[in-house]
Amino acid sequence: MQRERFQDYTGNGDKAQGTFSDAEMQRRAHSMRQHMSEQDIDAILFSSYHNINYYSDFLYCQFGRRYGLVMTPDELTSISAGIDGGQPWRRTAGSNLTYTDWSHDNYLQAVKRLLGQVRRVGLEFDHVNIDFLAELKAFFPQIEFVDVAAAAMRLRMIKSEEEIAHITQMARIADLGGAACVEAATVGTPEHEVALHSTATMVREIARCWPHAELLDTWTWFQSGINTDGAHNPVTSRRIERGDILSLNCFPMVAGYYVALERTLFAEAVDDESRRLWEINCRVHERGRELLVPGNRCADIARELNELYASEDLLQYRSFGYGHSFGVLCHYYGREAGLELREDCETVLQPGMVVSMEPMITIPDHMPGAGGYREHDILVITENGNRNITGFAYGPEHLVVGAN
Repeated sequence: MQRERFQDYTGNGDKAQGTFSDAEMQRRAHSMRQHMSEQDIDAILFSSYHNINYYSDFLYCQFGRRYGLVMTPDELTSISAGIDGGQPWRRTAGSNLTYTDWSHDNYLQAVKRLLGQVRRVGLEFDHVNIDFLAELKAFFPQIEFVDVAAAAMRLRMIKSEEEIAHITQMARIADLGGAACVEAATVGTPEHEVALHSTATMVREIARCWPHAELLDTWTWFQSGINTDGAHNPVTSRRIERGDILSLNCFPMVAGYYVALERTLFAEAVDDESRRLWEINCRVHERGRELLVPGNRCADIARELNELYASEDLLQYRSFGYGHSFGVLCHYYGREAGLELREDCETVLQPGMVVSMEPMITIPDHMPGAGGYREHDILVITENGNRNITGFAYGPEHLVVGAN
């Protein structure tokens, strides 16, 4: 039996209200099309979560299928699987082509339909795997494929006023998630119950602020005791004990955009060595925020903060870089690796960048003050300095929780 390659979901419901204005979405496409013109690129096939979302406002659910976004000088069209029905069309700031499962090459046939007679096509080389690239080259032997991932990343690193307003609102919601964590973090309570309370609080506020948004991906990691040693350790059912070091990590997600609030806490009491380590980490955090100003290089910021840890004989316990760019990213997609506060990153801070300051040290379990200490704020780089959009308190004076 012969079945159709494509299905047409155009008009299946009304277009969803976009996260950003038409002018903002056109600005993004225009910037990328300028790069296409400069590099003599006829079309781009985006395949990643972050770039498809950034340029179309559509966030796909992969589930083993391929998705795409084809940008030409005049058109923008998402490619989606039939299992999603009309949702991709409703959410795409542009057109949509839906392919079916009936033939193995239907995705490639969709790409072919949209590319037309082109000779030079941009791909995200950091996202396309070997098998996919081999299929593309075999199916399109006349096309030269070139990398656009780095260029797209550079464009995403400078946020528009609409993006900054969006991220700022989300940071406020992260603060609400942090307050919910503190409210629920009592001795005897399991980590997962604290996390559930925080996540529910954030999702409800997202639904109130963005009534037309899809509600997906918001989450909380809440760790206690030994579980605090890693920044990304998942929630468990471990119950909080008196004197435990605690770590709250709240991540509201709206339309693919990620923000974070991360704080060190202690349950009811904090011993002297833990307090000392906590206060040192807070001082590094404060100095780091002062350094997030235009003209400073990421590598230089990291090196100066290293000196602060080294002066306390703690540098060997530093866990990762001091911060990173914010925007379209999540724990399973996206990264603006060109804007990370690490010794190997030469990027110079510019107004419009949005960067975290999040120093962390992990003290091994056999030592006094054992655990992971981490504070995390989000700062917008301005013309004359920065603006901190995180408002949640930190440090021993504020976050010894549950104490009488």
